[in-house]
Amino acid sequence: MKSVSIVLVPVLAGLALATPASAQDGNAEGKRTRIAIGPQVVPSWPGSDDVSLRPFFDIDSATGEQPFEFEAPDEGFGFGLVKTGGLSFGPSLGFEGERKSEAVGGILPKVKLSVELGAFANYEISDNLRLRAEVRQAVSGHDGLIANLGADYIIRDADDYLFSIGPRVTITDNKFQDSYYSVTPAQSLASGLPAYDAGGGVQSVGATAGFIKQLSERWGIYTYAKYERLVGDPADSPVITAYGSKDQFYGGLAVTYTFDGGIF
Repeated sequence: MKSVSIVLVPVLAGLALATPASAQDGNAEGKRTRIAIGPQVVPSWPGSDDVSLRPFFDIDSATGEQPFEFEAPDEGFGFGLVKTGGLSFGPSLGFEGERKSEAVGGILPKVKLSVELGAFANYEISDNLRLRAEVRQAVSGHDGLIANLGADYIIRDADDYLFSIGPRVTITDNKFQDSYYSVTPAQSLASGLPAYDAGGGVQSVGATAGFIKQLSERWGIYTYAKYERLVGDPADSPVITAYGSKDQFYGGLAVTYTFDGGIF
């Protein structure tokens, strides 16, 4: 999902607003850049019944009459390094917010902010259908492996508007699920929850819809909604029964600004 730390948002916004004047001087290739900034609500942690307010940020570039490339609102940060035919590959960066111990009764352990590094692959079957897979390994926080699989059906009129919708599947390994859904025997004695060992596998299934609309030459709006349903071991976890929810909701609304020139 495209959320960034609050520290980065004003820096990036300032860069965007400072760029147009200088970019127009050397815009021989007809480059355009679109930046979206706004708020979004996401589950406070995977399986939480509370939501947190976080920044919603996106940046795209295009050249000439080519429209901005489609990006789903819930995909990780990344860019294509290799493109051949309908296939593209590149790095992927994701984040998962911390889970405070107080959110799970004050007995179960805190899970720190997770930074996830990995790669993605896109396959464009047609102008209206795209498949995507992301695999990332956390280097902090839950220390687990996560894979996001999705397909998107896209309806667009160049850059005037774009609507997308499609299914999602999230798969996580034993380390990830242990961090959020398992209860050790010692934790069981302290919390009163039954001991539980989440073994990894499919974590959730759901769907995402996004909409971008250009309101003028420069300004537009970008909004999305997402729903996930926990399944498998996460859905059966006593942690979710006591402190969370199988139903996970996301949503965001951003203002977009398009200017001539590029910043990368």
